[in-house]
Amino acid sequence: MKLDVDTVQEYLKAVPADRKEAFEKLRNVILKNLPKGLEETMSYGMIGYVVPHAIYPSGYHCNPELPLPFINIASQKNHIALYHSGIYADKNIYNWFVKEYPKHTNIKLDMGKSCVRFKKFEQIPFELISELMKKMNVEEWISLYEKNFKKR
Repeated sequence: MKLDVDTVQEYLKAVPADRKEAFEKLRNVILKNLPKGLEETMSYGMIGYVVPHAIYPSGYHCNPELPLPFINIASQKNHIALYHSGIYADKNIYNWFVKEYPKHTNIKLDMGKSCVRFKKFEQIPFELISELMKKMNVEEWISLYEKNFKKR
């Protein structure tokens, strides 16, 4: 489900009522623990947390006009999604997250490469997400991005 909005505030207003509280709590946990240097913006039709061009002028290799993405959150049709590039790019963070997840909720982990899907909004492991936000800083993300993804 893509919300047709242009700003973070419009996105928040458009989130369906049944998940609004959980979505806003997820956003607040991210903002409270956001690595220094990341900025909140709209990114790919979702709320994104990106490395701005002021810090990383090269931008995203797929489209250098865009800032380098790191984290996104979205209200999808049947779930709330958290996209975290560190989970995708760093095997240690991935392994840590998979190991820790069952300690924070009894709901089975529903995860893609970088996407964690939360279908039971009352079961979102906010404390775990708070910890995840502290696992990688902007400098580490840029270094890992350049090593693994950026076209040379």
